Amino acid sequence: MADSDHLPIPVTAETRPFWDGCAREELLYQFCLGCSRPQFYPRQMCVNCNQDRLEWRKSGKKGLIHSYTVVHRAPTPAFKSEAPYIVGLIDLNEGFRMMMMIESSDASEVRIGKRVDIFFHKRTNGDTIPFATIEK
Repeated sequence: MADSDHLPIPVTAETRPFWDGCAREELLYQFCLGCSRPQFYPRQMCVNCNQDRLEWRKSGKKGLIHSYTVVHRAPTPAFKSEAPYIVGLIDLNEGFRMMMMIESSDASEVRIGKRVDIFFHKRTNGDTIPFATIEK
């Protein structure tokens, strides 16, 4: 995987397992064994109890739209060719929230509370990132 400005979360020692999982089309998140809570994005310690007893778990790749927006003006040159696009906050079934692009052929079907499936899109630069799509 290339370390690139196309990634929404930089590749670091803490985030490498997440990105390696994406390359295998697995959505990984951290789970704290101290307080039994999931967390995302990856960190060295639990944001709830400050313990370092974190393990990586696989998500079932299902959730719902908490919020979304249509981006007409890309924040960086890396995403300029993709505008307009939809970005959403997705509440995963495991209890954590992620921001990701929502792919839809009909933007009117994207609504708060809609169920989504997570899939992976391999970019032309070799990076693989998670996307959401409306559950059928």
